[in-house]
Amino acid sequence: MSSVKEMKTGVRNSKMFLKEVYFWTDTINDWKPLLAQDKFKKIITGSWKTLVQRKKIVIYGFVIMPNHLHIIWEMLNKNGKEMPHASFNKFTAHQFLECLRAEGVALEADYKVSDDAERAHRFWQRDALAITMDTLEKTEQKLEYIHLNPLQERWNLVSKPEEYYWSSAKFYETGIDEFGFLTHYKDRF
Repeated sequence: MSSVKEMKTGVRNSKMFLKEVYFWTDTINDWKPLLAQDKFKKIITGSWKTLVQRKKIVIYGFVIMPNHLHIIWEMLNKNGKEMPHASFNKFTAHQFLECLRAEGVALEADYKVSDDAERAHRFWQRDALAITMDTLEKTEQKLEYIHLNPLQERWNLVSKPEEYYWSSAKFYETGIDEFGFLTHYKDRF
């Protein structure tokens, strides 16, 4: 679903500011199913946990799908000179690259970028989608969307949201945070 701004300009809103809560969608380049493997999901959750422990972000909900992720989070403080979401993308991309190289995976076919002066490989698509969560109603609607994502016919990964491990659904169902980085959205709104 595109925002009005996106439809008018053709550009997604990927700008985020400190101390605001966002629903954020980040997608693997060309929608490749890199995140289908748990080791890549662990890189993501490990990065999030570190950023939470360092008080750079707060995470209110998430889901990691085979080729994209959704997260409701708040940027608290910059990580050096950059925003935490930029640090997240940079760190996870570097870890993905190292992991794939160690396995001897041919990266040229899937992740080589010839027209990018910044880097030789790109894992995350540019212009992630960021939507401000400025009301309780909007936040709850996006959280429900996140938790129902694994049940969509296209994915059909589980039969109930809390059965999907790589999501905050179980946390909201049981109160148990197996990842060690979640904050209940009602603590913010």
